[in-house]
Amino acid sequence: MTGTSRPEEGPVQLDGSEGEGGGQILRSALSLSLITGRPFHITRLRQRRDPSGLRPQHLACVRGAEALSSSTSEGATVGASELSFTPGPVRPGDYLLEVGTAGSTPLLFQCLFFPLALAGGGQLTLRGGTHLPHSPSYHYLVNVWLPVMHAYGLHASLSLTHAGFYPEGGGEFQAELSAPAEPPRLVDLPARGTLQDITVSSFVGGLPFSIADRQSRAAEAALRERGLYCHSQNRALPVTRSAGTVTFILAEFENTFAGFTALGERGRPAEEVGREAAEAVARFMESAGAIDEHLGDQLLLPAALLAAGRLGPSTPGTTRFTASRVTEHLTTHARVIERFLPVKVAVEPGGAVEVRPA
Repeated sequence: MTGTSRPEEGPVQLDGSEGEGGGQILRSALSLSLITGRPFHITRLRQRRDPSGLRPQHLACVRGAEALSSSTSEGATVGASELSFTPGPVRPGDYLLEVGTAGSTPLLFQCLFFPLALAGGGQLTLRGGTHLPHSPSYHYLVNVWLPVMHAYGLHASLSLTHAGFYPEGGGEFQAELSAPAEPPRLVDLPARGTLQDITVSSFVGGLPFSIADRQSRAAEAALRERGLYCHSQNRALPVTRSAGTVTFILAEFENTFAGFTALGERGRPAEEVGREAAEAVARFMESAGAIDEHLGDQLLLPAALLAAGRLGPSTPGTTRFTASRVTEHLTTHARVIERFLPVKVAVEPGGAVEVRPA
Protein backbone atom coordinates (compact mmCIF):
# COMPACT_ATOMS: atom_id res chain seq x y z
CA MET A 1 0.00 0.00 0.00
CA THR A 2 2.98 2.29 -0.23
CA GLY A 3 2.56 5.00 -2.81
CA THR A 4 4.21 5.78 -6.10
CA SER A 5 5.74 9.13 -6.93
CA ARG A 6 3.57 11.88 -8.32
CA PRO A 7 6.18 14.05 -10.05
CA GLU A 8 3.65 16.60 -11.23
CA GLU A 9 3.20 17.69 -7.64
CA GLY A 10 6.93 18.21 -7.15
CA PRO A 11 8.89 17.84 -3.92
CA VAL A 12 7.23 18.82 -0.67
CA GLN A 13 8.97 21.94 0.65
CA LEU A 14 9.51 21.96 4.42
CA ASP A 15 10.90 24.53 6.83
CA GLY A 16 12.77 22.72 9.61
CA SER A 17 12.48 25.73 11.92
CA GLU A 18 8.68 25.69 11.89
CA GLY A 19 6.84 25.12 15.17
CA GLU A 20 8.86 23.01 17.60
CA GLY A 21 11.73 23.06 15.09
CA GLY A 22 13.20 19.69 16.10
CA GLY A 23 13.97 16.34 14.55
CA GLN A 24 10.37 15.21 14.36
CA ILE A 25 9.78 17.19 11.18
CA LEU A 26 12.48 15.16 9.45
CA ARG A 27 11.35 11.80 10.87
CA SER A 28 7.72 12.41 9.88
CA ALA A 29 8.75 13.57 6.41
CA LEU A 30 10.83 10.43 5.89
CA SER A 31 7.90 8.16 6.86
CA LEU A 32 5.42 10.03 4.72
CA SER A 33 7.76 10.27 1.76
CA LEU A 34 8.31 6.49 1.74
CA ILE A 35 4.56 5.89 2.05
CA THR A 36 3.35 8.37 -0.56
CA GLY A 37 6.28 8.29 -2.97
CA ARG A 38 6.63 12.07 -2.77
CA PRO A 39 10.14 13.54 -2.47
CA PHE A 40 10.83 16.40 -0.08
CA HIS A 41 13.30 19.19 0.47
CA ILE A 42 13.85 20.53 3.98
CA THR A 43 15.74 23.69 4.91
CA ARG A 44 16.82 25.16 8.27
CA LEU A 45 16.99 21.69 9.79
CA ARG A 46 16.51 21.71 13.57
CA GLN A 47 17.21 25.44 13.66
CA ARG A 48 15.55 25.76 17.08
CA ARG A 49 17.91 23.21 18.65
CA ASP A 50 21.42 23.62 20.04
CA PRO A 51 23.40 22.43 18.21
CA SER A 52 21.24 22.92 15.14
CA GLY A 53 21.39 20.89 11.96
CA LEU A 54 21.45 17.17 11.34
CA ARG A 55 22.83 15.16 14.27
CA PRO A 56 24.01 11.52 14.12
CA GLN A 57 20.71 10.15 15.47
CA HIS A 58 18.76 11.99 12.76
CA LEU A 59 21.20 10.86 10.09
CA ALA A 60 20.50 7.30 11.26
CA CYS A 61 16.84 7.80 10.34
CA VAL A 62 17.80 8.94 6.84
CA ARG A 63 20.11 5.95 6.41
CA GLY A 64 17.43 3.65 7.80
CA ALA A 65 14.89 4.95 5.28
CA GLU A 66 17.42 4.38 2.50
CA ALA A 67 18.18 0.86 3.75
CA LEU A 68 14.50 -0.15 3.51
CA SER A 69 14.18 1.13 -0.04
CA SER A 70 15.95 2.38 -3.15
CA SER A 71 15.68 5.96 -1.88
CA THR A 72 18.42 8.56 -2.28
CA SER A 73 19.31 11.72 -0.38
CA GLU A 74 21.43 14.82 -0.92
CA GLY A 75 23.06 16.77 1.89
CA ALA A 76 22.70 14.02 4.52
CA THR A 77 25.79 14.80 6.61
CA VAL A 78 26.20 15.62 10.29
CA GLY A 79 25.63 19.34 10.84
CA ALA A 80 23.77 19.88 7.56
CA SER A 81 20.96 22.45 7.61
CA GLU A 82 19.41 21.38 4.30
CA LEU A 83 18.48 17.98 2.88
CA SER A 84 16.69 16.54 -0.14
CA PHE A 85 15.15 13.05 -0.14
CA THR A 86 13.84 11.09 -3.12
CA PRO A 87 11.94 7.95 -2.08
CA GLY A 88 12.00 4.57 -3.75
CA PRO A 89 9.79 1.50 -3.22
CA VAL A 90 10.07 -0.02 0.25
CA ARG A 91 11.23 -3.65 0.30
CA PRO A 92 9.65 -5.96 2.89
CA GLY A 93 12.28 -8.03 4.69
CA ASP A 94 14.62 -8.22 7.67
CA TYR A 95 16.89 -5.31 8.58
CA LEU A 96 19.60 -4.66 11.16
CA LEU A 97 20.16 -0.95 11.84
CA GLU A 98 22.55 0.88 14.17
CA VAL A 99 21.45 4.22 15.63
CA GLY A 100 24.65 4.92 17.54
CA THR A 101 25.47 5.10 21.23
CA ALA A 102 23.07 7.87 22.31
CA GLY A 103 20.60 7.55 19.42
CA SER A 104 17.00 6.56 20.11
CA THR A 105 15.93 3.18 18.76
CA PRO A 106 12.24 3.88 19.62
CA LEU A 107 12.27 7.05 17.48
CA LEU A 108 13.91 5.19 14.58
CA PHE A 109 11.34 2.42 14.97
CA GLN A 110 8.44 4.88 14.83
CA CYS A 111 9.94 6.46 11.71
CA LEU A 112 10.23 3.15 9.82
CA PHE A 113 7.27 1.24 11.25
CA PHE A 114 4.55 2.56 8.94
CA PRO A 115 6.43 2.31 5.61
CA LEU A 116 7.63 -1.24 6.34
CA ALA A 117 4.23 -2.43 7.59
CA LEU A 118 2.45 -0.99 4.54
CA ALA A 119 4.99 -2.68 2.27
CA GLY A 120 4.09 -6.07 3.73
CA GLY A 121 6.06 -6.24 6.97
CA GLY A 122 9.34 -7.76 8.06
CA GLN A 123 11.76 -7.67 10.97
CA LEU A 124 13.69 -4.74 12.39
CA THR A 125 16.66 -5.25 14.71
CA LEU A 126 17.62 -1.85 16.11
CA ARG A 127 20.74 -1.09 18.15
CA GLY A 128 21.40 2.04 20.22
CA GLY A 129 19.57 3.69 23.10
CA THR A 130 16.31 2.22 24.38
CA HIS A 131 15.69 4.49 27.41
CA LEU A 132 16.80 8.05 26.68
CA PRO A 133 15.71 11.59 27.55
CA HIS A 134 13.38 13.34 25.06
CA SER A 135 12.33 10.03 23.51
CA PRO A 136 9.65 7.41 24.13
CA SER A 137 11.10 4.54 26.14
CA TYR A 138 11.01 0.94 24.97
CA HIS A 139 8.39 0.22 27.65
CA TYR A 140 6.22 3.10 26.43
CA LEU A 141 6.32 1.61 22.93
CA VAL A 142 5.24 -1.82 24.16
CA ASN A 143 2.59 -0.78 26.68
CA VAL A 144 1.02 2.36 25.17
CA TRP A 145 2.02 3.08 21.57
CA LEU A 146 1.80 -0.44 20.14
CA PRO A 147 -1.70 -1.27 21.45
CA VAL A 148 -2.97 1.92 19.78
CA MET A 149 -1.35 0.83 16.51
CA HIS A 150 -3.20 -2.48 16.83
CA ALA A 151 -6.45 -0.54 16.95
CA TYR A 152 -5.62 0.73 13.45
CA GLY A 153 -4.93 -2.78 12.14
CA LEU A 154 -1.16 -2.33 12.39
CA HIS A 155 0.45 -5.20 14.28
CA ALA A 156 3.94 -5.89 15.58
CA SER A 157 5.59 -7.80 18.39
CA LEU A 158 8.65 -6.42 20.21
CA SER A 159 11.34 -8.12 22.30
CA LEU A 160 14.16 -6.47 24.25
CA THR A 161 17.61 -8.04 24.06
CA HIS A 162 19.54 -5.37 25.97
CA ALA A 163 18.54 -2.03 27.44
CA GLY A 164 20.61 0.98 26.38
CA PHE A 165 20.87 4.02 28.66
CA TYR A 166 22.36 7.46 28.03
CA PRO A 167 25.18 8.12 27.21
CA GLU A 168 26.69 4.70 26.38
CA GLY A 169 23.68 3.14 24.67
CA GLY A 170 24.44 -0.43 23.65
CA GLY A 171 20.79 -1.51 23.67
CA GLU A 172 18.97 -3.68 21.17
CA PHE A 173 15.41 -4.76 20.44
CA GLN A 174 13.71 -6.72 17.69
CA ALA A 175 10.37 -5.97 16.08
CA GLU A 176 8.32 -8.35 13.92
CA LEU A 177 5.96 -6.34 11.71
CA SER A 178 2.91 -7.77 9.96
CA ALA A 179 1.06 -6.52 6.91
CA PRO A 180 -1.94 -4.33 7.82
CA ALA A 181 -5.16 -6.01 8.88
CA GLU A 182 -8.63 -4.61 8.20
CA PRO A 183 -8.72 -0.97 9.36
CA PRO A 184 -11.36 0.51 11.66
CA ARG A 185 -14.02 2.81 10.26
CA LEU A 186 -13.82 5.28 13.11
CA VAL A 187 -11.57 5.82 16.13
CA ASP A 188 -13.34 7.87 18.78
CA LEU A 189 -11.63 8.61 22.12
CA PRO A 190 -13.37 11.67 23.58
CA ALA A 191 -12.99 10.64 27.23
CA ARG A 192 -10.75 8.27 29.16
CA GLY A 193 -13.49 6.97 31.48
CA THR A 194 -13.02 5.53 34.96
CA LEU A 195 -9.52 4.77 36.26
CA GLN A 196 -9.19 0.98 36.48
CA ASP A 197 -5.56 0.27 37.41
CA ILE A 198 -2.12 1.82 37.90
CA THR A 199 1.04 -0.27 37.58
CA VAL A 200 4.43 1.04 38.66
CA SER A 201 7.32 -0.78 36.97
CA SER A 202 10.77 0.03 38.32
CA PHE A 203 13.80 -1.18 36.35
CA VAL A 204 17.56 -1.20 36.86
CA GLY A 205 20.27 -2.25 34.47
CA GLY A 206 23.86 -2.80 35.64
CA LEU A 207 23.16 -1.22 39.06
CA PRO A 208 22.16 -2.53 42.52
CA PHE A 209 18.64 -3.95 42.56
CA SER A 210 17.84 -1.98 45.72
CA ILE A 211 17.59 1.15 43.54
CA ALA A 212 14.54 -0.31 41.79
CA ASP A 213 12.87 -0.86 45.16
CA ARG A 214 13.59 2.71 46.27
CA GLN A 215 12.14 4.10 43.03
CA SER A 216 8.93 2.09 43.24
CA ARG A 217 8.40 2.86 46.94
CA ALA A 218 8.75 6.59 46.26
CA ALA A 219 6.35 6.40 43.30
CA GLU A 220 3.79 4.47 45.36
CA ALA A 221 3.98 6.99 48.20
CA ALA A 222 3.61 9.97 45.88
CA LEU A 223 0.56 8.39 44.23
CA ARG A 224 -1.05 7.55 47.59
CA GLU A 225 -0.66 11.16 48.69
CA ARG A 226 -2.93 12.07 45.78
CA GLY A 227 -5.45 9.33 46.51
CA LEU A 228 -4.19 7.10 43.70
CA TYR A 229 -3.49 3.48 44.54
CA CYS A 230 -1.31 1.12 42.53
CA HIS A 231 0.63 -2.09 42.48
CA SER A 232 4.31 -2.28 41.62
CA GLN A 233 6.92 -4.60 40.19
CA ASN A 234 10.71 -4.33 40.27
CA ARG A 235 12.80 -5.85 37.49
CA ALA A 236 16.41 -6.08 36.35
CA LEU A 237 17.10 -5.26 32.69
CA PRO A 238 19.88 -6.94 30.71
CA VAL A 239 22.56 -4.47 29.58
CA THR A 240 25.89 -4.56 27.78
CA ARG A 241 28.06 -1.49 28.35
CA SER A 242 25.54 0.96 29.79
CA ALA A 243 23.94 1.24 33.23
CA GLY A 244 20.80 3.07 34.27
CA THR A 245 17.40 3.05 35.90
CA VAL A 246 13.86 3.82 34.77
CA THR A 247 10.43 4.07 36.37
CA PHE A 248 7.51 3.46 34.03
CA ILE A 249 3.92 3.92 35.21
CA LEU A 250 0.99 2.61 33.19
CA ALA A 251 -2.45 4.06 34.00
CA GLU A 252 -5.36 2.07 32.56
CA PHE A 253 -8.77 3.65 32.14
CA GLU A 254 -12.15 2.46 30.94
CA ASN A 255 -11.53 3.66 27.37
CA THR A 256 -7.81 4.48 27.11
CA PHE A 257 -4.45 4.16 28.81
CA ALA A 258 -1.47 6.44 29.41
CA GLY A 259 2.21 5.90 30.17
CA PHE A 260 4.74 7.97 32.09
CA THR A 261 8.51 7.48 32.17
CA ALA A 262 11.21 8.90 34.45
CA LEU A 263 14.91 8.12 33.97
CA GLY A 264 17.66 7.95 36.52
CA GLU A 265 20.95 9.75 36.09
CA ARG A 266 24.27 9.82 37.85
CA GLY A 267 24.01 11.55 41.23
CA ARG A 268 20.23 11.70 41.22
CA PRO A 269 18.48 10.00 44.16
CA ALA A 270 16.31 7.04 43.20
CA GLU A 271 13.42 8.55 45.15
CA GLU A 272 13.37 11.57 42.82
CA VAL A 273 13.00 9.30 39.80
CA GLY A 274 10.02 7.51 41.28
CA ARG A 275 8.36 10.76 42.35
CA GLU A 276 8.87 12.33 38.92
CA ALA A 277 6.93 9.54 37.21
CA ALA A 278 4.16 9.70 39.84
CA GLU A 279 3.83 13.46 39.51
CA ALA A 280 3.41 13.09 35.74
CA VAL A 281 0.50 10.71 36.41
CA ALA A 282 -1.04 13.24 38.81
CA ARG A 283 -0.80 16.06 36.25
CA PHE A 284 -2.50 13.88 33.68
CA MET A 285 -5.30 13.05 36.11
CA GLU A 286 -5.91 16.77 36.62
CA SER A 287 -6.46 17.24 32.88
CA ALA A 288 -9.53 16.30 30.89
CA GLY A 289 -7.61 14.51 28.14
CA ALA A 290 -8.39 10.96 27.07
CA ILE A 291 -4.75 10.31 26.19
CA ASP A 292 -1.40 11.72 27.30
CA GLU A 293 0.23 14.57 25.38
CA HIS A 294 2.90 12.36 23.78
CA LEU A 295 0.44 9.80 22.45
CA GLY A 296 -1.66 12.67 21.10
CA ASP A 297 1.24 13.66 18.90
CA GLN A 298 2.10 10.08 17.90
CA LEU A 299 -1.50 9.19 17.06
CA LEU A 300 -1.67 11.69 14.20
CA LEU A 301 0.20 9.62 11.62
CA PRO A 302 -1.87 6.40 11.80
CA ALA A 303 -5.00 8.57 12.00
CA ALA A 304 -3.95 10.39 8.83
CA LEU A 305 -3.17 7.11 7.04
CA LEU A 306 -6.65 5.89 7.94
CA ALA A 307 -8.28 9.11 6.71
CA ALA A 308 -6.32 9.02 3.45
CA GLY A 309 -7.29 5.40 2.74
CA ARG A 310 -3.71 4.18 3.03
CA LEU A 311 -4.68 1.45 5.51
CA GLY A 312 -7.45 0.18 3.24
CA PRO A 313 -11.02 1.27 2.45
CA SER A 314 -12.60 2.90 5.49
CA THR A 315 -15.62 5.18 5.82
CA PRO A 316 -15.70 7.73 7.35
CA GLY A 317 -12.05 7.03 8.26
CA THR A 318 -12.09 9.67 10.96
CA THR A 319 -10.22 9.77 14.28
CA ARG A 320 -11.33 11.92 17.20
CA PHE A 321 -9.60 12.19 20.56
CA THR A 322 -8.75 14.60 23.35
CA ALA A 323 -5.14 15.10 24.43
CA SER A 324 -4.16 16.20 27.93
CA ARG A 325 -2.21 19.09 26.40
CA VAL A 326 -1.77 20.55 22.92
CA THR A 327 1.99 20.70 22.33
CA GLU A 328 4.06 22.29 19.57
CA HIS A 329 5.08 18.77 18.62
CA LEU A 330 1.44 17.97 17.89
CA THR A 331 0.64 21.10 15.88
CA THR A 332 3.91 20.93 13.93
CA HIS A 333 3.33 17.27 13.13
CA ALA A 334 -0.18 18.09 11.91
CA ARG A 335 1.13 20.64 9.42
CA VAL A 336 3.74 18.23 8.03
CA ILE A 337 1.14 15.49 7.57
CA GLU A 338 -1.20 17.82 5.68
CA ARG A 339 1.60 18.58 3.22
CA PHE A 340 1.82 14.92 2.19
CA LEU A 341 -1.70 13.49 2.55
CA PRO A 342 -5.21 14.69 1.57
CA VAL A 343 -6.37 15.00 5.17
CA LYS A 344 -7.44 17.74 7.55
CA VAL A 345 -6.15 17.85 11.14
CA ALA A 346 -8.28 20.12 13.34
CA VAL A 347 -6.82 20.95 16.75
CA GLU A 348 -8.80 22.84 19.38
CA PRO A 349 -6.97 24.76 22.15
CA GLY A 350 -8.69 22.63 24.79
CA GLY A 351 -7.13 19.45 23.40
CA ALA A 352 -9.86 18.12 21.07
CA VAL A 353 -8.33 16.73 17.86
CA GLU A 354 -10.03 15.44 14.72
CA VAL A 355 -8.27 13.84 11.73
CA ARG A 356 -10.54 13.38 8.72
CA PRO A 357 -10.37 13.14 4.93
CA ALA A 358 -9.84 16.56 3.33
